[in-house]
Amino acid sequence: MMSEQLNGEQQAPTMTRLAPVTVDALLSYAARATWPAGFVIYQRGAQADGVFIVLEGRVILRSRVRAGRGFIPWIATTGETFGAEGLSSTPRYGTEARADEAAATLFLSAARYRSFLREQPQHASALVAQMLTERSALLEKLRELTTMSVEQRLVVALGRMATFDSFAGDDGSIVLSTNRYRLLCELVGATRESVSLVLGRFAADGTIERKGSSLIVRPGQLQLRTEDAPLGDMLVADAHVLGQTQAIA
Repeated sequence: MMSEQLNGEQQAPTMTRLAPVTVDALLSYAARATWPAGFVIYQRGAQADGVFIVLEGRVILRSRVRAGRGFIPWIATTGETFGAEGLSSTPRYGTEARADEAAATLFLSAARYRSFLREQPQHASALVAQMLTERSALLEKLRELTTMSVEQRLVVALGRMATFDSFAGDDGSIVLSTNRYRLLCELVGATRESVSLVLGRFAADGTIERKGSSLIVRPGQLQLRTEDAPLGDMLVADAHVLGQTQAIA
């Protein structure tokens, strides 16, 4: 029973994507733009309008905690949306949006969104359903932050990263380099020390593989491991293991 409960808690919600036919319908209403890797599309607190749809690449939404640190509540990929604050009654962006790699998006302004609702109700319903699904995923993220241990959240975050083609290899494994390590910490919503502690235990028991300055993670193996043992938030790890893992940061 405990194993089933942990397994259910750690399953990331299954995400949907806008169907190509709906994206095609949007092309007549929305403006297309391309963004180079690292480009900041908008800043937190800026006046918002409309909603963005990702056509290619990834867009990271980040909330800055302080200089050099942040929290990532969402990564929007192909067929997903971001910036829907622009359709709300208080249209100001709640996060920073940055292209994590070269990306292409559609921008549907609030005025064009209303036209889309009137003229393409079937596709507009699909767009609304997509945005509501993503809102539900954000609520699930909040639940994870308040009820799950760092280890549980780490497993969920790695499972999400494994769904991105540019993160996962052909065998589904993820190579955690320095840049990806920082991204992982911000996805988990924990300090590098806390994440290092958990990764150190995983490396010590052979669940993940150390290769030079990188770590090789196979999310499927992590899932099996956590099904077999209860998870602690900050279990004791010796300084040698912790020091080894922090070297990647």
